Order: sequence, then C-alpha cells, then structure tokens
Amino acid sequence: LNVTPLDVVKIRLQAQQKQFVKNKCFLYCNGLMEHMCYCLNGNGNGNGHNMHSMASGGQWYKRPGHFNGTFDAFIKIARNEGITSLWSGLPPTLVMAVPATMLYFTAYDQMRGMLCARMEVQPALQPIWIPAMSGATARVFSATLISPLEMVRTKMQSKRLSYFEIGQAVRSLVNTRGVLSLYTGLGPTLLRDVPFSCIYWSMYELLKRQCKQTEPTFMFSFAAGATAGTISAVVTLPFDVVKTHKQIELGEMEIMKERQSTSTFTIMRDLYQSRGVKGLFSGIVPRISKVAPACAVMISIYEFGKKFFRQKNAARRSAGVL
Repeated sequence: LNVTPLDVVKIRLQAQQKQFVKNKCFLYCNGLMEHMCYCLNGNGNGNGHNMHSMASGGQWYKRPGHFNGTFDAFIKIARNEGITSLWSGLPPTLVMAVPATMLYFTAYDQMRGMLCARMEVQPALQPIWIPAMSGATARVFSATLISPLEMVRTKMQSKRLSYFEIGQAVRSLVNTRGVLSLYTGLGPTLLRDVPFSCIYWSMYELLKRQCKQTEPTFMFSFAAGATAGTISAVVTLPFDVVKTHKQIELGEMEIMKERQSTSTFTIMRDLYQSRGVKGLFSGIVPRISKVAPACAVMISIYEFGKKFFRQKNAARRSAGVL
C-alpha cells in the first residue's frame, strides 16, 4: 500500500519512452480547435482531418503528462488525474502479493534445505550457489503464477483506466491472440526477477556469513535486505523497463497491422539507440525507493517469523507437546 505510488511513478517514467503505435488515433487540441489524429509511422505525425504530414518525427505534438523526473511525475499525476491515481492497480497488487510471497519464500526455504541436505552441509556453511539456485527456482514459480495479474496491474498503472476498459482490453487480447497472450511480458519478467533473486539471496547470505549472523537480529536483516535489494534492483533495471514496454501494449495489439519484433533484446537495442544508457535505466529512483524498503521489511519479517516459530516449536517439544 505504501510503495504503490512509487511503482506507478516508475511505470509512467518508463512508459513515456514508448513511441505511439502505428494506426493509433488520439485527440489533439491546440486551444482553438480539436483534431482527430492518427499515427502514420509510430511517431504520431499524421492528421486525420486533412491527411497531410505534419512536422517530422511528431515533434509538433507534445504528449500530455510528460514527466521530467520522479518528483515531477508525483506532482503532475496528482494534479492532472487526482491523488487516487497514485494508487492505480492496487487491487491486483493486493490479490497477487499474498500468494506470490507465500509461494516464493516457502519454495526458497524448501529448495535451500533440500540442496543443503543433498550436499551434506550446514546452512551456515552452504556454498554461495545454493541460495542463488534456490532463489532463482522460487522466483520462476511465483512469477509464472502471477504473470497475468502483473500485466493487468502494469497496464492500470501506465495510464488512467477504468475496470471496464481493462476488462475490454483483456477480452480483446484473448480473442485476438489466445489465452497464452495473458503471459505477455513473462520473458523479460523472468530475465529481471531470476537474476534479481540470484543476486539478492547470494548477497544476503554472504552478508550473514561475513558478519557471523547465524541468528540475525531484526535490524541486521533490515539493513542487509535493503543493501542486497538495492544492488539487485539496479543491475536488473533494464529488464524491468522492457517488461513495462511489453505489458502496456495490452489493448493496443489489435491495431498493430504489422507484426513488430518485440523480443526483449530488440527492445533493449532500440531503447539504447534512441535514448542511450539513460533509457535503459529510466525509473531508477522510484524503483530503488520501492524495492529497498520492501526487501528490507520482507526479509526482516521472514527471519523474525522463522526464529519465533523455531523457538515456539522447541519449547513445545521440551514440554512433550510435539
């Protein structure tokens, strides 16, 4: 709930880099009259009224709500769309957060325990590849489970949409491209989340070992989780940008007369060619501002919960209850 506005701002900053879809219509008002326009080449340089080409590259048309940074995006979204728009996509976020988190941490713990038992090592002495592989496996399961909801949430946060409009877009997508289209963006999501989990859990377990924290305190878990989360978020941000670009196409795919190449690395190449490294790392401030505290809170509660129930079960065993 608290970090959803940061997610909205991050997605808006990433989405504004995307060019208009060819054949897409939009309304342009110059203060005196309105023009129904459509995109001839993906840049928005055609006019539906007089059918002539406007300034090259669509530079005559400035998109509404262009954001110059994180703070500017906060102000403009709240001013132009209302403060509640900063919490767009909250319902699907809440629906997918609980099962995804439960599956992720449970799968990680079970996988790590199984690998430690197979290698006959204590968790405190585990090689670094065990938490990396465990985190990657757990993330594949959880990301695949919630991928359709993630696409809906991303589209809702990319611009102001009603639930009716989202429902229409989903139905249109399924009708034109089949049920598997609900997993649009799963590829870059896995390319973002699997390396993220590998880096995150490896760094966290390494920090625990270096600081000799076999039973980490709440504050240590919080600090180590924030540190590992920040580094992981920065390294994997380009894949997050690509995921956003693919998933905001929900509702626009049927107007793409020409099937465009939308592979992950094609999008990354185009972003780099048009905007440089900055384009691949757009939304870095809100992403770190969201991921660092979220990782810190989750790992702290996870470690506290394990310690609490371990002590409770030990007490019950000593009392002969278990």
